[in-house]
Amino acid sequence: MHQLKQLLEIQNSELAKLLKFSLYGLEATLNKARTEFPLDPGTEICDQILQEISSLLQPPPQAIPEEAMVAIISPPEELKLIHLQKAFAADAELKVYLGNFSLQSQTDADLWHEIHRKLLRVPENIATAWRQRALDLAQEIGAIADNVHLDQLPFSRDEIIYPGLQGTLKVTGLCLSEKALLTSGINPVDEYGNLYCLAGFVQLLLRFIEIDPDLHHALKSVFSFDIMPLQSQPEQRTQYMSTLGDRWHRTQQAESNSDELLSLRAWIDIDEAIHSLVFIPPVERYSWWGNLQQESRRILKKIAQTAINLGYDVRIRQLSGLYADICAFSKDDLQLNCGGVPGEVLTCLRVYARINQEETPGRVIFRSLR
Repeated sequence: MHQLKQLLEIQNSELAKLLKFSLYGLEATLNKARTEFPLDPGTEICDQILQEISSLLQPPPQAIPEEAMVAIISPPEELKLIHLQKAFAADAELKVYLGNFSLQSQTDADLWHEIHRKLLRVPENIATAWRQRALDLAQEIGAIADNVHLDQLPFSRDEIIYPGLQGTLKVTGLCLSEKALLTSGINPVDEYGNLYCLAGFVQLLLRFIEIDPDLHHALKSVFSFDIMPLQSQPEQRTQYMSTLGDRWHRTQQAESNSDELLSLRAWIDIDEAIHSLVFIPPVERYSWWGNLQQESRRILKKIAQTAINLGYDVRIRQLSGLYADICAFSKDDLQLNCGGVPGEVLTCLRVYARINQEETPGRVIFRSLR
């Protein structure tokens, strides 16, 4: 590869031009083949080759004259996706679900990611319409959807979360990847696959904490009095991540002991940690995030049903609806004055549980009546 790069850097060389055109053709061919054969066993090596080709085709760095230094510290050029930025920021319906947000991105790539991360928190029908609108606005400047070059987040299944862009703008998309989970070193084997799914949740949440600066936590054992931002409070972020990891290991240990009630209590704790990773306002129930977290709760309900089938007196209740109707079943709840409907539960952080007559209160975030 070093010799190829040397040849490409030779000025006024016909051989260099021929090599460059050949590399462009190879890149286009591999990209097309990568799209047509996404499950081919050679995809990983193919991606590495594409990265090397892209690196070869990058123009060589040039020395910057002193008189050009002024341009470097001048304000950045206007975003190519400026119309997308303005339209998204002006949408009053989005503010119902996202609060009074402002877009912070300074580059087109960051803007694409920031907007699509926010769409994961709104109802799916609104998110779907906005994803198409974003692609339409990108197409106006010569960019099209790219479902091949995706950043992979570990999880127990494969799913494209949102596409990237190719053409006049090159931006990676985002996807869930079972392969990324398997290569992370965590691959528990259990009879019903519950631990495997849970491993996916833990790994996915840890990665999302790294990429989404809007995330907060409301985990009582870490901080019980408020909803804490993770980006501006690194100590809180570290403590939350550590507690999530601890509860994951406790759940593994409980499952290996074949004690159904010990296992159930561990699952209640890890489910609380998962649901305590929140945004302000909390996500809409039928959003991508809402649907994801409900997957954890469905597993918890299966664990509870297993205990019931074995003859234990177990009741699990997800708290929702009017706060006045469920407050007797909860404790140390948190209050917000944004999102949802005044007087209603915004999200259930911890389920109410009664196990063999022993009651454990749930915990919620609710919207104040004011």
